[in-house]
Amino acid sequence: AVALLHMVSVLDRTTPVLFIDTELLFPETLQYQQDVAEHLGLQDVRVIRASKTAMAAHDPDGQLNQTDPDACCTLRKTEPLTRALSGYDAWITGRKRFQSGKRAVLDFFELEEGANRIKVNPLAHWSPEDVRAYMDENRLPRHPLVAQGYPSIGCAPCTSPVSPDEDPRAGRWRNQDKDECGIHFVN
Repeated sequence: AVALLHMVSVLDRTTPVLFIDTELLFPETLQYQQDVAEHLGLQDVRVIRASKTAMAAHDPDGQLNQTDPDACCTLRKTEPLTRALSGYDAWITGRKRFQSGKRAVLDFFELEEGANRIKVNPLAHWSPEDVRAYMDENRLPRHPLVAQGYPSIGCAPCTSPVSPDEDPRAGRWRNQDKDECGIHFVN
């Protein structure tokens, strides 16, 4: 996402940037978000979270990720993002085709029919090499956990390091029948 955020910062630093804080993120992710926003001069970063009422009702002990990871993602990611996107006609994501099987056919533009909104995926056809080259050419900071074996980083309880011979997203929801959080699914 840092490549996409850099592009946004070059075009208009006042573009709203939505950051979903699930309150289960690695401390390194929270620091990285602040460092990137400062480095790029982003002027409208909006941190969104689940409401305290929803958290108290559906995950009072903070263990929902252990018993129902789909419900946890809905509570902590999908619902807050849906609320934050209301009123927008479009949004931009940093998803790429190489990231997982379900993203392999990702188009540049998607219609979110239920929301009457367009989702734009400008990096859809980028390769891992394209991302690295862009980051190097623009001297963009890397997430500190990447160097520790986390090529794909989500919430701390649901993310583990991967070995060099594994798929980069193998550490997300390891040993579960899940490879997406749900924010990119319609219905």
